[in-house]
Amino acid sequence: MPKVLVSDKLSETAVQIFRDRGVEVDYLPDLGKDKEKLAEVIGQYDGLAIRSATKVTAKLLENATRLKVIGRAGIGVDNVDIPAASKKGVIVMNTPFGNSVTTAEHAIALMFAVARQLPEASVSTHEGKWEKNRFMGVEVFNKTLGIIGAGNIGSIVIDRALGLKMKVLAYDPFLSEERAKELGVKKVELDELLAKADFITLHVPLTEKTRNILSRENLAKTKKGVRIVNAARGGLIDEAALAELLKSGHVAGAALDVFAVEPATESPLFGLPNVVVTPHLGASTTEAQENVALQVAEQMSDYLLTGAVQNALNMPSVTAEEAATMGPWLKLAGHLGTFIGQMTDEPIKAINVLYDGSVAEMNLKALNAAVIAGVMKATNPDVNMVSAPVMAAERGVQLQTTTQAKTGVFDGYIKVTMVTDRRERSIAGTVFSDGKPRFIQIRGINVDAEIGAHMLYTRNKDVPGVIGALGMTLGDLGVNIANFTLGRTHAGDDAIAILYLDEAMAPEAVEALRATGKFLQVRPLQFEV
Repeated sequence: MPKVLVSDKLSETAVQIFRDRGVEVDYLPDLGKDKEKLAEVIGQYDGLAIRSATKVTAKLLENATRLKVIGRAGIGVDNVDIPAASKKGVIVMNTPFGNSVTTAEHAIALMFAVARQLPEASVSTHEGKWEKNRFMGVEVFNKTLGIIGAGNIGSIVIDRALGLKMKVLAYDPFLSEERAKELGVKKVELDELLAKADFITLHVPLTEKTRNILSRENLAKTKKGVRIVNAARGGLIDEAALAELLKSGHVAGAALDVFAVEPATESPLFGLPNVVVTPHLGASTTEAQENVALQVAEQMSDYLLTGAVQNALNMPSVTAEEAATMGPWLKLAGHLGTFIGQMTDEPIKAINVLYDGSVAEMNLKALNAAVIAGVMKATNPDVNMVSAPVMAAERGVQLQTTTQAKTGVFDGYIKVTMVTDRRERSIAGTVFSDGKPRFIQIRGINVDAEIGAHMLYTRNKDVPGVIGALGMTLGDLGVNIANFTLGRTHAGDDAIAILYLDEAMAPEAVEALRATGKFLQVRPLQFEV
């Protein structure tokens, strides 16, 4: 009988699920706070169920000689050393969708609170005042709500807002026109949303692309009198700039549940009369906490008893037999998706995947998930092979898979084609006999490119002097090239280069290449190798 330790507070119902499924469980909800005691006993368990209090470090995992799975009741896994767990062969699971409704409802609650100044009115009335004329609010009926991020939580907010008879504009690079129509919203670019929205609410993860998406510059583009809600992630808004616009009256109000630095004990937004703040309560409801606890108990039981894997952050959903042969191909599929995702700044309509030869006989569902996860990581680094297909479907991205018998010199290869309203972009790759993935074709141009953690892609007209400019510019900036692959269609036509670098390129190096005027495209790329 497998044995699980619950080291944080989970509901009794979740603990009972383990017992009912035939898993022995020790419920010690305060043990996660005692690092030394946890390290002493962790070697007795096959599974560890946690929330945020337990810190699963590399040092702790050294003692986890039996551990097979860690289950996090919730989304965030910052308290788990996933690379260390992977090296130990420990699966890390989370429950990414258990608190979506709760978070969406909190955003709606914040919108009402800032529209009607409810917290201030409550404090005033508790103090025995009756300041009816002081708290003049606005209706949400018939107002325009701008949604930044129309994924799982954003789509729930959209549904609630439409029920309130609001007009909804949505900005999301992955939202297709078809999915927008299905949701009942108008898909717009960010500038149009900023200019027209009476309320703006954010529902995107924090990435390099979304950090300060409401920057000082973008906040200045908003409609005068706008009210802004953020129950997603801190760091999406320039808080100092927002405070200035609140004081000037350009922004009529703001409601924030998250902050750039948490716990937030100070902020330029604190103390402003037109600001509602809460201490990251987005997932804090009885129902949400119960849901994620039940889900993690079911998922861990399934894995320990049957080997089924759900919502794993560090393992594909494949059988043990498949893993031996599919491992390199799963890496390749992820790299192909990552390339496409990082090269694309437009809404993706479809992803077409061609499997040729030997790879066509493998577990295509897992390979497709790896491709999609690679694509989606460009905008959401926390995505995994389980959640990525769901996120893509929510945004209306169509997936098409084609298989064919061996057609060329390779025993097998994978070709990924991304389709947007403006273009198609493709890349193909294979796995060599040494088990290493390689890119073999980009934009229809044959190449032989080794894949590294830090890479650079350039495109130019095939004219003399480009290679020299590329090497000289990078050399002057101290960028060392580990490997270098060139390709072209025909003499004088388009040519590409893909470079494997020793380290990530600094932004000034990218700008220096662009400033030469010799390149049609310069794109630094990052891969998990």
